[in-house]
Amino acid sequence: MEEMTIRLKIVKTGFPYLNNKDIHLSTSLAHEFVFRTHQQISTARNRKPNIVLPRVTFPTMKRSFLPALLFPILLCTCAPSPQAETEPAETRPDIEARLTELNIELPVLGTPVANYVHAVRSGDLVFLAGKGPTRADGTRVTGHLGDDLTVEQGYEAARLVGIQQLAALKGELGDLGRVKRIVKVHGMVNATPDFTDHSKVINGFSDLMVEVFGERGKHARAAVGMASLPGGIAVEVEVVVEVE
Repeated sequence: MEEMTIRLKIVKTGFPYLNNKDIHLSTSLAHEFVFRTHQQISTARNRKPNIVLPRVTFPTMKRSFLPALLFPILLCTCAPSPQAETEPAETRPDIEARLTELNIELPVLGTPVANYVHAVRSGDLVFLAGKGPTRADGTRVTGHLGDDLTVEQGYEAARLVGIQQLAALKGELGDLGRVKRIVKVHGMVNATPDFTDHSKVINGFSDLMVEVFGERGKHARAAVGMASLPGGIAVEVEVVVEVE
């Protein structure tokens, strides 16, 4: 086949720097061009199946093999720009390993005794029912802050509540790595009227969430005092969590 040149004018593509540009191909490069173009077609279609094809005009044409080039030329210009490529999915954190590092073993929660459930999911949010401070042996921390319990004891009680809520969340999700953010914490402290360190008590819960989830564990929060709580428990916490 004698050497010749084909000039193709690219009218509109997804690449601004190619628009209204001419492409010159010699016959000696035609076969290589077609081969590489078909490779790009496959990649482009896999990444962006609904892409709109550009328009191409042909100011000059000297050989009959041009139709064989037309189809791959149209599609090769459809490859998405680097900005449009899908980023790889973020690897889920290994929360189980983190719990092991913290020497935390999550309990298996029983069925609630009243007409409620441990967790309700609505869209990407999980609402956790209020939980109290339950020790590993099943006993609860009871008493009033400012009278029966110190701030340090209240802090540890709030941390125990955090473990209960992690167990409830795992029961709902199966994998705590699916947690995207601890969104809102509502902490209630059973306290005397003159007690004012409610926030220091609920820090026991908040600190645990950050220890377990890192930045994802940081949340909006309320820490309020109560004249009493169910069963005389020292602390109760409700939680809203964003999940995958």
